[in-house]
This record gives sequence, C-alpha cells and structure tokens, in this order.
Amino acid sequence: MPCLAPGHRHCRHPPGLPSLLGSFPPSLILALTRDAAAIYAAPGRGGNDERQRPSLRPRTASRCLLFCRHPFRSIPALFLSSRAPRGGRRTLFSSRGMAASRAWLARAATVLGFLLLAASAEAGPAEVEMVFLKNAVAKGAVCLDGSPPVYHFSAGSGSGANNWLVHMEGGGWCRNTDECAVRKGNFRGSSKFMRPLSFSGILGGGQKSNPDFYNWNRVKVRYCDGSSFTGDVEAVESGKNLYYRGFRVWRAIMDDLLTARGMNKAQNVLLSGCSAGGLAAILHCDRFHDLFPATTKVKCFSDAGYFLDGKDISGNNYARSIYKNVVNLHGSAKNLPASCTSKQPPELCMFPQYVVPTLRTPLFILNAAYDSWQIKNVLAPSPADPKKTWAQCKLDIKSCSPSQLTTLQNFRTDFLAALPKPSPSIGMFIDSCNAHCQSGAQDTWLADGSPLVNKTQIGKAVGDWYFDREVSQKIDCPYPCNPTCKNREDD
Repeated sequence: MPCLAPGHRHCRHPPGLPSLLGSFPPSLILALTRDAAAIYAAPGRGGNDERQRPSLRPRTASRCLLFCRHPFRSIPALFLSSRAPRGGRRTLFSSRGMAASRAWLARAATVLGFLLLAASAEAGPAEVEMVFLKNAVAKGAVCLDGSPPVYHFSAGSGSGANNWLVHMEGGGWCRNTDECAVRKGNFRGSSKFMRPLSFSGILGGGQKSNPDFYNWNRVKVRYCDGSSFTGDVEAVESGKNLYYRGFRVWRAIMDDLLTARGMNKAQNVLLSGCSAGGLAAILHCDRFHDLFPATTKVKCFSDAGYFLDGKDISGNNYARSIYKNVVNLHGSAKNLPASCTSKQPPELCMFPQYVVPTLRTPLFILNAAYDSWQIKNVLAPSPADPKKTWAQCKLDIKSCSPSQLTTLQNFRTDFLAALPKPSPSIGMFIDSCNAHCQSGAQDTWLADGSPLVNKTQIGKAVGDWYFDREVSQKIDCPYPCNPTCKNREDD
C-alpha cells in the first residue's frame, strides 16, 4: 500500500506491515492518524509538563501512514518523529523522557488498538483461499489448457457451519477451437492465470450486507472450460492441445467439497451461479440435489442465466447456433438433463425454458428483462446487424431509438412468456434493468440504493425464498419505470 505522501522522508514502509492496515482505504488510514495525533498531543497522567512528552508534528502524521520505517527500524516512526521541547535538545531518550514516553505509549497503544479493532469492520474484504485441485488432473478434470481446476473457499461459522453456498463463475462459452485457444491464454481457460479474489454480494461475509448467507461455507467455482461445466471429450484436440472437460471439472470440485471439506454433512445448501455459471446452476440443479441425503435442504439460484431461445433482429435463431456449436465441440449432450434431451435436440436443452419445467429442485431466477448480454448477443448480435445500427443502443439503452425501444419491449414480452409458470418452488426477481449479473456486487445485491422491485431488494427476495419466509415472485414494470436500476454488465 503506498504512502499517502509518496516520497516523504518519514514514509519508508517496513517489511511485514500488518495486513490489517493494508486492507484499509486511505480515507480510513487518514482518519486514524488524526485520531492518533490527538492522543499524542494529550498530556500525560503525570502532569502537563511539556518536557515530559514529545510533541507531534501534525502535518507529518496526517500525510504519512500509521507505521513508517524509522532509523531504529522496529519502532513506529509516528511515535518517534518528535520535536525537542522549547529551549532544549530532544529528550525522548533521556531517563525522564523515556519514563514519560513509556507511560504515554502504553495509553496510546491501548486506544489505537481499539481504533484499529473498530475500523477493521469497515476494511475491504480480504482475499479468499484459493484451492488448486492438482489431484484432479489424473482424472482428466482440467481446464482447457490442461491445468488443474480451482475454487475459492471461505469456511462457515456459528449457525452457518453446516450450511453451504456453492457459486459458479460465469464468462460465456467457446464454440470453436480458435475461441477456446484464446481462452488458454487467460483465466477463462487456464488456472495458471487465476489470482486470489475477495467475496461480496451473495458470497459476502458481512452480516449486515448478507444476513442470510454471511456465515455459511461459501465457495466460488472458477470457470475455465467454456461449456458451462458440461463438456467431456476424452481425446485431446491435437491441433491446439485443448481439453474439453468441463463436466469432469464440476464433478471433481463437488467430490472434493463433499469429502475433503465436509459438505456431505450439510443441512442447507444453495447452488448458484452468474451468466454461464447461472446457466450451469440450472443444468446441474437436479444432479447437485442428488449428491445429498433427503434430509438436506437443497435449492438452486440462477443469476443472469436464463438465456432466451428467441429470434434476433434479422429473424434468425442466432443463439441456437451458438449452443449447437458448443454442444458439438465439447461433447455436452450426455451431461445435459435427460429430462430435456429425451424430448428436445441437445442444443435446445442449453436454454432454461426447456429445462426448468422438468426440474425437481426448487429454483430462483434472477434476471434483468433487458439483459445487456442478451441484447448484444441474442437479440442484436453482430451478424444480424452488419450496418451496426444497434451499436449505440447496445452500449447504452438510453441511446436507443423509439423503434429500437419497441423491439426491446417485445423482447421483454417474449422473455416473460418463456419463464416458468408460478409455483411455490419457483422464485423470481425480474427487474427492468439493462444489466447482466446482479448478485455478485454488493451495491446490487443488498445495500442502500440497490435495485428494488415491489420495494424489495434482491438479497432479501432470495433469502425470503430460500428460508420459505415468502413466495418471492417479483416482476418489474416495463423500462424505464425503475429508477433504482444499476445498468452494467458483470460476470
């Protein structure tokens, strides 16, 4: 973490700077240094003799971090950058000065400790443990480049110690060798490029910001196969050395959670995901449910994973061609729900509208009716818009022409018609936002200013549904009726 006054002579950071401070925002550090300055300036218990305590230079304290490297190395410079009392030399290391300083330091350390403890609750979320399943490689459960699969794990505590939330990362699909080869060079296709991350939103660990799931065992499954965890081709693609093993990755991670982490003892479980991971939460929902005994409460949650089988602006079914190529390349058909593939071509069983009616497991659907990814890739994909007349509208819904807005309203009508019929096991939160994935960020999940439908925020609606407090089926009015929307695309 850089000093608030880079280059200042008092700002040489020591090795081993406490990680707690490293997670604080600069504004919080500045506030703490000012508090420390106030403590430093307070007279000692022994009296108000100015010579018995060193005086602080406030400008130095306010511009530098709490802990800087002093020439004596082991002592915080904040407490040693003192001026000599008037009319004399510096007396901090005289016997009298040392005694006074020790008394003051004891008081200051106590108060500062309380300040840091209180402030830690406001610090940014810490990075979450990253688990590489190297033993899965022998089973052929690997990313596109052959590297081991990865998940992040934060252990549950208290009342949530036996509850599990397993969230699958999103990130689209690759439908040919060229697209999959590109992914090999980044974290979408190789765990070599994955880095630690922090949890927020539905995975957040704060009671106020995630009251229903904050103390559960929380898992984020990284996505590196490009098939929504459905692929399984034994042969390695020789031309570009690609492994299509998404389903094996999913199964290897579930097995590890069940056996090595204790998920087999779960009382409550929620399988969730965003985008391609949200689709995976639907496709694997019943299979996930079958991993647990009948006494375990299991539900599934899909965020921005309800992809519509609809016509694009040219009248073609462009999304069908995407899924057909994905299924063929990755050998996905055998890992799609048999309840669907027994009735439909396998590529159609990548569309939730053909899968959800046959699910045995309760499902919550979170989606924007004007999903930004779907508008770009289902409704107005580039091949359907060669003149790029939709370019600005796809970037910002406020830039859409009246005729384009009419097309968007028709898309919403088709989307709502493709949703499952209301039932106690189905929860919904369909807002009128131009967004994609709304459960991973705190400001859309549950915070002041989060999107509302029927005066309810997403995090509350999902919690009410999971714990059977309410049958949550929130359908928003048409755009642009909802001023609480945060129109952006995450995954």
